[in-house]
Amino acid sequence: MTEKILKGRKIGLPVLLINVLVLALSIAGIIYGAILTGNEVIPHPILIVSIVVLCVGWIPLLGLRVLKPQEALVVTLFGKYLGTLKGDGFYWLNPFCGSVNPAAKTKLNQSGDVSQVKPVQGNTSAEMPSAKLSLKIMTLNNSRQKINDCLGNPIEIGIAVTWRIVDTAKAVFNVDNYKEFLSLQCDSALRNIVRLYPYDVAPNVDTTGDGVADDGSLRGSSDIVANRIRDEIQKRVDEAGIEIIEARITYLAYATEIAAVMLQRQQASAIIDARKMIVDGAVGMVEMALERLSQDKVVELDEERKAAMVSNLLVVLCGSKDAQPIVNSGSLY
Repeated sequence: MTEKILKGRKIGLPVLLINVLVLALSIAGIIYGAILTGNEVIPHPILIVSIVVLCVGWIPLLGLRVLKPQEALVVTLFGKYLGTLKGDGFYWLNPFCGSVNPAAKTKLNQSGDVSQVKPVQGNTSAEMPSAKLSLKIMTLNNSRQKINDCLGNPIEIGIAVTWRIVDTAKAVFNVDNYKEFLSLQCDSALRNIVRLYPYDVAPNVDTTGDGVADDGSLRGSSDIVANRIRDEIQKRVDEAGIEIIEARITYLAYATEIAAVMLQRQQASAIIDARKMIVDGAVGMVEMALERLSQDKVVELDEERKAAMVSNLLVVLCGSKDAQPIVNSGSLY
């Protein structure tokens, strides 16, 4: 089903004025007809017509509709889809037309799953759900999910999805409740994409599906992962007339049961990298020292003394504590 835009219906104000005028004339006609009838048993025709007009004259008022900017109204007549009103204005429709919005009682919270609007006890002025559809850009922030990455590590991840309705007919008639449908499809797409990536960079992992290992990860490739999630959700909600504008990762962490172990692993990896950098630097400094001593002919060292000097320099440069120097005032031999 495709959307049809109803045009030429922005005549609410003229209809209202004419209807009010007709009702006022019918009241005046009742008064005038009562005067003409007097004491006669048969009422005057003006009185009868005025009473009939007054009884049915309010019916056209039921067709008046007011829309604000970025609002739409899906109109049906006896179950048949007539079209959609879009744009702000004062409209008039057939009084017997109805409007449809299956998600009128459903709202998407900014910090939770889809929830139903419940009236407050003791509040008789609670706002009734409207059949109007909002065309504004909205945000869905579902609860965090626990998902296993491609290495089997449980992680917790949450996303925020910005979306809007682009086809009101599809949103209303193709799915039962487009808001609940969107929320469920976001959860499903998130699981499918996250299972393709490791939390951190891992060897021999293909995240793109081209058969070649790459450096993709949830932590390091968040923009790429978010774009893939958005495309996956868009494929699933096309039939609901919804456009996914953006999807962003709002929370990413290891699950509680393995967070401590993974933290120790990261600390060990950081220590190893730091030690490797220290050793590389120390070896370079020892090579430079031996080369300068040989070029400047400061001292002649045999291979045994060179080995001892290299050992001492490496101990000093790679040690985690400050070295305690010993001054030898005697002969080297």
